[in-house]
Amino acid sequence: MDLNQHPNPQGEREKYVLAFNDTMLKIWQEQITLLGVIDTGRLLHSVSALPVRADGRFIEIGLSQAFLEYGLWQDFGTGKEIPRGNSGDIGREKKRVAKKWFSRKYYSSVLNLRDFLADNIGQSFVGVVAKALDDNYRRYNH
Repeated sequence: MDLNQHPNPQGEREKYVLAFNDTMLKIWQEQITLLGVIDTGRLLHSVSALPVRADGRFIEIGLSQAFLEYGLWQDFGTGKEIPRGNSGDIGREKKRVAKKWFSRKYYSSVLNLRDFLADNIGQSFVGVVAKALDDNYRRYNH
């Protein structure tokens, strides 16, 4: 096994998490533009990454992104088109359609982040165990 495969796993985790935030913002803005989820431009300019909370080792991480709430209604294809209490028959075809600018890409990106962290933290653990079982390491470092 090559213990040098991840020379600085903590640094890699930190870079990956920060890049995740930046990438999500770019993907969302690209999808908003591509799918035409633009009326005033407020949603496009509202996406932002909130500060990353991490434990210093980037094993316990809190990520938050923000955008205007009506972006969710655009994603789901719902909104003010049908008044509350209406049975659903408004006498015309429904105009609103779901514009999946948020949910589809976000879910797959979160799964990618999960897989990266699992691999990276797993490699760190393997290195710790390998060092603990290495007679030369124990002899000179304990």
